[in-house]
Amino acid sequence: MTDISRRSAVSSLALAATTAFGQEKATAFALIGDRYHNSDYIRTALSKTLSKDLGLKIDFRDDVSLLNARELKGHKLLIILRDGMLWPDGYSQSGPGWPEIVSDPPVPKPDSQPLYWITAEQGRAVKNFVNDGGGALLYHNVPYISPHNEDFRDVLGAVTEQHPPLRPFKVKVVNKNHPITRGVNDFTVTDEQHFVKYDKDPKHLLLESVNESGLTHKTLGTSSAAGWAYDYGKGRVCYLAPGHVITALWNPEYEKLQQNAAKWLLRRI
Repeated sequence: MTDISRRSAVSSLALAATTAFGQEKATAFALIGDRYHNSDYIRTALSKTLSKDLGLKIDFRDDVSLLNARELKGHKLLIILRDGMLWPDGYSQSGPGWPEIVSDPPVPKPDSQPLYWITAEQGRAVKNFVNDGGGALLYHNVPYISPHNEDFRDVLGAVTEQHPPLRPFKVKVVNKNHPITRGVNDFTVTDEQHFVKYDKDPKHLLLESVNESGLTHKTLGTSSAAGWAYDYGKGRVCYLAPGHVITALWNPEYEKLQQNAAKWLLRRI
């Protein structure tokens, strides 16, 4: 082999190594999926609305242990659509529409107790990520994480007060002047209407969910805060409540909201 050939081969190997190990991370890190929210519909929905239509590269993950400072480093946007529970000892497969479960030999009865997964270190990682300039797009059932970590609750700005079953409700835009809601009309979805205790300044509210049929949830009435956005340290936070089913995530007005939110969080609008 000539010296020129050797130099060419070495250069090619160096370029290959740079390509393999020196690539920038995807723009967004997305933690998705739980017992009640299958990762596939979330990945399918966001891959259309945010990846295909908006051009974002997203790393989808469903392992909660990957929500840490090392994994978040290099990303610009954190997306979460999942609750705060793991079920390491299993859960029952019973309820309306389920057949009687027969197993021979029998399966031990599952403990069916949730493990609340977020750690103090993970809460700090999320807080530091946003404080240092990252964006956080938080969806739907994320307020169920808040009872178990004060840092996370402070970033999100709310905690769950639970939700009724799937049923239609209207999402009303209460601030039409924010870049996230600009050009977005009120819309109706059939979804879980999540009721939350909102902790931050009311001036940051963007959306309200309203059951126009007058159906209430417990003693919480018919309406709840359903979307907000604010600066947090050097970064930004946005929460959007709908998201239990793909038809809600793909409502055309809601797609506009999600895309505007991602662009605002990344400071593109």
